[in-house]
Amino acid sequence: MRRWILAGSAALALAWSGGPALAFQQVIGGKAGACSQAARQGRADDAALDLCGQALAGEALNSHDLAGTYVNRGAIHLLRRENALAHADFQAALKVQPGMGEAMIGEGGYLISQERWAEAEASISRGLEAGTEEPEKGYYFRAVARWAQDDFKGAYFDFLKASELKPGWDLPRRELAHFTVTPAGQG
Repeated sequence: MRRWILAGSAALALAWSGGPALAFQQVIGGKAGACSQAARQGRADDAALDLCGQALAGEALNSHDLAGTYVNRGAIHLLRRENALAHADFQAALKVQPGMGEAMIGEGGYLISQERWAEAEASISRGLEAGTEEPEKGYYFRAVARWAQDDFKGAYFDFLKASELKPGWDLPRRELAHFTVTPAGQG
């Protein structure tokens, strides 16, 4: 087995852009469906947030869709840098559906915003283990948390996995450009 030495650049652009990198939960139909679509599109406008609020206040949702709508509204709050509100929504989702991977990954995104790197990594890892519709986003965020903890090898492999899972996604590919990979003993 070949061993690799990984070296990251001196600084990671931790001002993550949010948008399409955020976790969301697919919900179909009604205002909850519209909220889901807004989160998927990376919208952070008041109308998107209002759709989610109306769905939570006025629609009869099963527990999966209720938790998913909290995740979607939490993702929109993160985009708006309303971190405390995002955290409350991810926690609400986890109360309704404790094993929802997207909620754990969203919580990890919140923890990244608070620079609580080890907690973020653990939450995202649990989310990936639980399963998620878009695991590439979990791998991306976990890479950010690992990089911030100087785990360059772990960050590299998570950025690589995110890129492999969604080849057209530019965000992890841009981060991979910060790394130089050489066979052990040659660097």
